[in-house]
Amino acid sequence: MTNQTPQHLIDELDEILDLERSALVRGELKQIDALLGRKEAVMEKLNAIGELERDALNQVQSKVSRNQELLNSAMEGIRSVANRMAELRRVKKGLDVYDRSGRKSRYGTVMGQRLEKRS
Repeated sequence: MTNQTPQHLIDELDEILDLERSALVRGELKQIDALLGRKEAVMEKLNAIGELERDALNQVQSKVSRNQELLNSAMEGIRSVANRMAELRRVKKGLDVYDRSGRKSRYGTVMGQRLEKRS
């Protein structure tokens, strides 16, 4: 392995962050996973170098923050879809209602295994 200059590592991280952003925007989760290993390796090397100039890292730091926000949004979307799918499964199983005395009753549904496609 060759010795990489701090600027070379920063440039490499910058490129990885651009690729990560692009993958996040396109929803390519497998590519994000692949880039994570590369990003962590470069960050470890950068952390091992104690004399980095803060100015050189400011642009990269803003990209890290930007990508983190995109990743958080993507995860929120995935959680939302998972919750919606769970809700649809519950509805498919039946409807829970309560009578005046607070007892719960379930009304089953008889539905086929189809999904409705909306235009």
